[in-house]
Amino acid sequence: MSGGLLVVGDVVTDVVARHTAALARGTDTAAVIRTRAGGAGANVACWAARAGCRDVRLLARVGADAANWHRGLLRRAGVRGLLAVDEEAPTATVVALVDSAAERTFLTDSGAVLRLSPDDWSPSLLDGVAHLHLSGYLLFAGTSRATALLALREAVRRGVPVSVDPASAGFLAGLGAGRFLALTEGVDLLLPNADEALLLTGLAEPADAAAELSLPDRRVVVTLGAGGALLAAGGVVTGRVPAAPVRAAVDSTGAGDAFTGGFLAARLAGAGDLECAEAGCRAGAEAVGTVGGRPPLPDGG
Repeated sequence: MSGGLLVVGDVVTDVVARHTAALARGTDTAAVIRTRAGGAGANVACWAARAGCRDVRLLARVGADAANWHRGLLRRAGVRGLLAVDEEAPTATVVALVDSAAERTFLTDSGAVLRLSPDDWSPSLLDGVAHLHLSGYLLFAGTSRATALLALREAVRRGVPVSVDPASAGFLAGLGAGRFLALTEGVDLLLPNADEALLLTGLAEPADAAAELSLPDRRVVVTLGAGGALLAAGGVVTGRVPAAPVRAAVDSTGAGDAFTGGFLAARLAGAGDLECAEAGCRAGAEAVGTVGGRPPLPDGG
């Protein structure tokens, strides 16, 4: 498959606080705190570029406060940042609390992310694109949802495959499973984690949820963390891939985004679904050994 990858999603400033002791309510808890560039859509784009995709583009909205910083980091990661600059809302910020097991809890200020506007979109953004990926975060507010749906409809009209990651079980519960599934009708590939897949179906087992979500004729990949990933199509589970070995897990923040970026890069290179999932698992394993949601920059920065 030739052509580029367009990600329509989110750019976020992450404040990552890694703490080994349990949080002490009402007083201090020692932590190692770092500021990193993040955002599910931006992370996916950067991991896809790291996995060898040479034409990666990202449409997102950021505040004027950090637009130049984010644009520069995306460029260094090999991503063409098509960033709409918001003069009124700040760049989205996430405080990621990461415990000793590398599990993360997020405090999210969506800022400019959900203000991505139809005026920021143009059908010409799909010129030369072989795959469109939408961050599910955009579906959680009216303005950004309208923009994501414009991109989805234009991609379907052009015959460009589309993937969506549901992005957040918490926000997904607020939107409602039925509404999310209605909004993503026509999507070729759905990439939920296990919690999101169970929430979307009301089922108890990820394999059953994957099969249900793949009806009638789309592909579904459910990520299972240390359990790897399973694939389904047309109502049937078609494969399971084990997780890649992890040397030392320090932060799981970007693992799902890394999986998606690795999967999509392999798909654009012509790999089959199982091979794509294996590439995704390798990227996810690398991500949990990295603080923040992005891969290390190729120039070492």
